[in-house]
Amino acid sequence: MAELFYEDVDLGDELGPLERHPTTEAVRTFCELWGNPGPNRFVDPEVARGLGQPGPIVPGVMSVALMSQLFTQWGPPQILKKIDVVFRQPVLHAPVKIVALVTDKREEDGERLVDCDVHLTNLDGDRLAGGKVILSLPSREG
Repeated sequence: MAELFYEDVDLGDELGPLERHPTTEAVRTFCELWGNPGPNRFVDPEVARGLGQPGPIVPGVMSVALMSQLFTQWGPPQILKKIDVVFRQPVLHAPVKIVALVTDKREEDGERLVDCDVHLTNLDGDRLAGGKVILSLPSREG
């Protein structure tokens, strides 16, 4: 994808959608690298159901990482200045869609900042998580 510049973004612009599929194998690998290998609610159906979940869930920090990919695909990770996420429902091991809406643009202390609302949904459109993002974008003017 082409690099995103401050001048290319307008209020109301939608970013995405980005689709991801957090598979059980991907969650297992993430948990091992994270230092939380199974059995746990993230990879074991019995443990998850015992805790009242419908099945194994994606760790919150992994869901935030998936949401971050919508923004970091345009440039280095440094463009993502802040992300604040609230979970409404468990994120299961199933395809998800991530979209964002530009809500504000401003220059602050020499940085060109863009505020976005971001949402993670399942493919049925049920909102699983949402939040606020601040991006620091480069300018075409340098």
